Amino acid sequence: MRFNPASLLLPASILASLGGIAAFLFLFLPVFNMYWLILSPIILAFYQTPAVLLFRLYKKKNPRSSIITKRKGGGNAPDGI
Repeated sequence: MRFNPASLLLPASILASLGGIAAFLFLFLPVFNMYWLILSPIILAFYQTPAVLLFRLYKKKNPRSSIITKRKGGGNAPDGI
């Protein structure tokens, strides 16, 4: 059995997400005020970007991880339209 590095992308994305949340809490919680409350969604989204990119790579490399499977035979209607 060969080693597949794509299998490490999901745990890496989870660790990156937790790291982004931890970095946000570590940097902004001690000096949290109304200004940081307004900007916090943008800052948190910025810190979550590496996790999103790793998860996107995981979804691209692992087709079994797709929730929506493509049906064979046409459309979604029962009559095949």
